[in-house]
Amino acid sequence: MPKTPDVADLAPAVSALREGHVIACPTEAVWGLSCDPDNDEALTHLMRMKARDPAKGVILVAGSITQLQPWLAGLPLELHAPLVSSWPGPNTWLVPDNGRSHALVRGAHSRVALRVTDHPVVRALCEAFGGPLVSTSANRAGEPSAMSRDEVSAIFGSELGAVVAGELGGDPRPSTIRDVVSGQVLRQ
Repeated sequence: MPKTPDVADLAPAVSALREGHVIACPTEAVWGLSCDPDNDEALTHLMRMKARDPAKGVILVAGSITQLQPWLAGLPLELHAPLVSSWPGPNTWLVPDNGRSHALVRGAHSRVALRVTDHPVVRALCEAFGGPLVSTSANRAGEPSAMSRDEVSAIFGSELGAVVAGELGGDPRPSTIRDVVSGQVLRQ
């Protein structure tokens, strides 16, 4: 398991996030790109960098379920149980949007994708930032995801506000995606 970084080591990335930049960091399975989920310019830049269709939306990743409470407000209590029992971990849940999500986070969907990570670098980054972050694979649309710091730097270079040091979590594939209302698995 990757080690938890010192808060001081995360300061440049946190500053970049607060200034509206996109950063790169290791995640459970691949290198990812992150930004402030409430910053319109950062989200727009992220979509341009990846050449991603904005209708697809992106995942929000948090260091704790508490950080996701604004997105979970209004969700019936019985639907909290699957979230609580599967987090932290490689489980992304599609939750009905309560109006809290930015349009580029939600995309063309009525649901928002949420995950509480168990990756120590991402968890520490969310804690240092003070809330959830956008998490999407570090690649251009249709291309393979970056699997190393060198690859992510080669793909995005100066487009990044910071690159956080660390190791991948060792998961063989990205998180499972399920709909919390129907229980349907959209990505195994």
